Amino acid sequence: MTSQGKRRRRVCVLVNSRANYGRIKSVMRAVTQHPDLELQLIVGASALLYRFGNVLQHIEGDGFRASATVHSIVEGETPTTMAKSTGIAILELATQFENLKPDVVVTVADRFETLATAVAASYMNIPLAHTQGGEVTGSIDESVRHAVTKLAHIHFPATAQAAGYLLRMGEEPDTVHTTGCPAIDLIAGLDLSLPDDIFARSGGVGAALAPTQPYLVVLQHPVTTEYGQGFVQVNETLQAVARIGMPTAWLWPNVDAGSDDVSKGLRMYRERQHPTWLHLYRNFSPEDYARLINNAACVVGNSSSGLREGAYLGVPVVNIGSRQQGREHGPNVAHVGYEARAIEAAVRSQIKHGRYPSSQMFGDGKAGDRIADILAKATFRIQKRLSYV
Repeated sequence: MTSQGKRRRRVCVLVNSRANYGRIKSVMRAVTQHPDLELQLIVGASALLYRFGNVLQHIEGDGFRASATVHSIVEGETPTTMAKSTGIAILELATQFENLKPDVVVTVADRFETLATAVAASYMNIPLAHTQGGEVTGSIDESVRHAVTKLAHIHFPATAQAAGYLLRMGEEPDTVHTTGCPAIDLIAGLDLSLPDDIFARSGGVGAALAPTQPYLVVLQHPVTTEYGQGFVQVNETLQAVARIGMPTAWLWPNVDAGSDDVSKGLRMYRERQHPTWLHLYRNFSPEDYARLINNAACVVGNSSSGLREGAYLGVPVVNIGSRQQGREHGPNVAHVGYEARAIEAAVRSQIKHGRYPSSQMFGDGKAGDRIADILAKATFRIQKRLSYV
């Protein structure tokens, strides 16, 4: 109960992947600390799978308790299994929402699990809050993000440009709140120095890395709209990074369709070439990941973290391919296609350039508190209507 004797508003947050956790953790913390809110946490999808980082272990280590878990991933990492996983998640989440009876559900960004959350909540007349709406990207993520926008009842875009796009999509102005990205909250105020044991304690396989030496971070996910090309694409990146020869922390790809192709390319290269510069990791805690990329000579691949957190940190980034096509970014990002020589040249250029000025284009580190305060006070309208009708 609140100090006024009213029941706390139940806020149900979904964590479905390692990246998802980093981008909602500060909201979870702020909801937990808010006197008028009660956190309900559902952990599901790849966040429950060991080979994708066993995120639940990090969540529990941070002191959060899952109200429910939802197993929904169909193995195979194909377009068919993605569609089936989305359907299973809708079924399972509907059951959990019925059990937990949340007052509002919070979902993040553009994952297929996010779409499942949005469908289940909106059909059950549960107010849906959406973070990171209105952004432009490549892949199927572009479609999913905007589909979730049309199902959501309140929006927490990270930037003014994204908020403007939401309004042009017909969302009611009083439901759009520019808060910044919660991912930035984890970086602001964090000791970003590199712990001596960061590479050793994070496990993985491959050559030993030393935090005292310059290193690269690579994270390359499959692109669902380019399904079947992941093996070739990741091999171009491998060739480029091998030519540079700098010690490299390479993170495993996510669960999207085509993940097996990317994973196969990494495994085959390591087994056949026995590289002395490469170490493969499943996951880092959100805080250690921030430290990892902050101290890197360059971040390479197609993760949005290079554009989003990278802008705040000012770390040099080489973005490969179409997965982040059209997304806002700072001057720290260089874009290249899937060609080894071009990737190599861009990485060398970024290493030579060094650090960029920090940018707060994605937030100032206070998004979680803003979102919690708005969730506590908001009046939700279940019936949606285009604002210009």
